[in-house]
Amino acid sequence: MSKRPLGNILSCFRFHPSSLLSGVLALTMAALIARPLFVSGQEDSSSVRPSNVERKNKAPLSTETLRVHLPKPVEAKLANGLTVLILEDHRLPSVLAELHLRRAGALFEPDNLSGLASATAQMLREGTHKRSSRQIAEELDRLGASVGAGASFGSIETVFTASGLSENFDAWFAVASDILLRPSFPAAELNQLKERAKVQLRQQRASAGFLAGERFNRALFGGHPAGVVTATLESINALTPDLLTKWHRERYSPQNSVLAVAGDVSPSELLPKLEKWLGEWRGARGSQRIPPNPVPASARKVYLVDRPDSVQTSLTVGNIAIDRRSEDFVPMVVMNHLLGGGPAARLFLNLREEKGYTYGAYSSFTALQYPGPWRAGADVRTEVTDGALTELFNEIRRIQESKVGEAELAETKRSVVAGFALALEQPARVLGFALTRKFYNLADDYWDNYPAKIAAVTADDVQRVAGKYLNPEAMQIVAVGDGRKIRPILEKFGAVEVYDSEGKRIP
Repeated sequence: MSKRPLGNILSCFRFHPSSLLSGVLALTMAALIARPLFVSGQEDSSSVRPSNVERKNKAPLSTETLRVHLPKPVEAKLANGLTVLILEDHRLPSVLAELHLRRAGALFEPDNLSGLASATAQMLREGTHKRSSRQIAEELDRLGASVGAGASFGSIETVFTASGLSENFDAWFAVASDILLRPSFPAAELNQLKERAKVQLRQQRASAGFLAGERFNRALFGGHPAGVVTATLESINALTPDLLTKWHRERYSPQNSVLAVAGDVSPSELLPKLEKWLGEWRGARGSQRIPPNPVPASARKVYLVDRPDSVQTSLTVGNIAIDRRSEDFVPMVVMNHLLGGGPAARLFLNLREEKGYTYGAYSSFTALQYPGPWRAGADVRTEVTDGALTELFNEIRRIQESKVGEAELAETKRSVVAGFALALEQPARVLGFALTRKFYNLADDYWDNYPAKIAAVTADDVQRVAGKYLNPEAMQIVAVGDGRKIRPILEKFGAVEVYDSEGKRIP
């Protein structure tokens, strides 16, 4: 097996603003939280060798820091208060538009109506006051365009997207505007959506990954709205066209939204068109504060979701860490990448390559408007649950107690910067960088300086943030598996609470 590290190709990258928006225009709505995969044994992690994989033909590593100047979007505000960001690139005849509705996310849903934001977003395409769902589908298909919307649990926003060719932009954007501003929320279509949602409720409870995520979020967030990861049968049954209409009227507001457009467009030509199509949109004024920040757990606790006769244990450990504005964000990126960010990271090399416990072991962290979790985990065979959990904690302690070596740190930083460089070839990612800078009030040159900030992270920085946010004695542990076999193992790591696959606590 040979592998060419990303780090040694950095010297090949040379960027000019006109080349940054190349590639196929496509929106990638990726989950920010990576799901861990598989993991036994209890060897001391200090004995782990860097890797058993032989890497041949390794090119010389460049020490040059990537220099890049991202194109800045033209920013304007429509008469109705809608903020518009436009990234212009005429090399491909395509346009991508993302509308971020900042008060329409699931974080603001009533307690008894989980799923309302998502249902409203999904129902936008199911009919307007002058188009049926079939007419919408046929018209978009004829124009070669796509329109969609989503509202993920834990988010403050609904994201509405539209894309298509620039040559018929006026036609497909007019359809998209009708879908956004004048949805009819037909009862028959809503009933079909509700029936599909009920089937999904049953299906997701057969997934160990879902059960682990549900219990992990509840363990970390408690009563905070971010602890909710799914609708319930009761909340689905409660949905009505009137409730969706009210949510749309009160939450879909231009004053609280940002429209980002990238591709073959001219700001001087586009802005008058946006005034024409979106000028009538008013929406309800007002703002709503997000709930108080969640507080990290101060003591370790173990949660077991019992799945009798399961042949695997799905393990997740973690705690609340940082929000996106934190000064520790960049060091956290490097620390996490080194520990569990991919197949060259310590967790993967230890648990898979060295011990053969798993198909993969990873870590990730989520930083939003409020502090999100750092987590690590793996899916393992039942008989190796003890060793897997032991090694997860061994690696956490190792990164806290011993400074990372110069070569390992340098390779990690090169890998992070290479991933950033590759992302610059994706228009949706570049648009996302611009939106992040806007939403979190980052400096105008934040992304221009990002590679240099990564390169400046030291071994002391890595050790400091690991010590600050990865306290093993405060980690929350979630295990989904055969309780009869793994509960005695879990009790060695802390007090255990047991739940069934429906999410109900077992005394």
